[in-house]
Amino acid sequence: MGLLEATGILDKFESFVGVNLWTMLFAWANLLILYLFLKKLLFKPMKNMIDSRQKEIDDMYSDAENARTSAEELKSEYEEKISHAAEESEQILKSAVRRAQLKEEEILGEANSQASRILERAEEQIELEKKRALNEVKNEVSSMAIGIASAVIERDVSAEEHRDLIDDFINNIGNEQ
Repeated sequence: MGLLEATGILDKFESFVGVNLWTMLFAWANLLILYLFLKKLLFKPMKNMIDSRQKEIDDMYSDAENARTSAEELKSEYEEKISHAAEESEQILKSAVRRAQLKEEEILGEANSQASRILERAEEQIELEKKRALNEVKNEVSSMAIGIASAVIERDVSAEEHRDLIDDFINNIGNEQ
């Protein structure tokens, strides 16, 4: 097959399809120029815009992750503070109970000491009353004894002598018992 036949076939093909080789090459060249032009003017700015948007989104995700981490830390910190507060309140309560018990013991001690002082004073007063009563009894007995002795002796004995006699008599009676 020769060159003439090939051009003949090509012409038949062209007439059948309706495509011209030079038109096709020109279309491809236009497409390449359009691609390079769009790449320079459209694709690079679009890629830069998409990259910056992706960076913003990545920053937002990292900020959200940081915020979540910070929130978890704060939550654990607050939970720890709450547990410490519960422990502290328990310690305060124990301390208050301890102070109340000490105050109770102090009050009971003071009450016991006051009660013992009152008892001592009461015993002292009882002892004094006994002595007074004994002295009154001595005085009455001595008065009666003087009266009886004067009636028996029918002589007048001085009151001083009577008292001495009666005191001796009472002391001797007290010692015999």
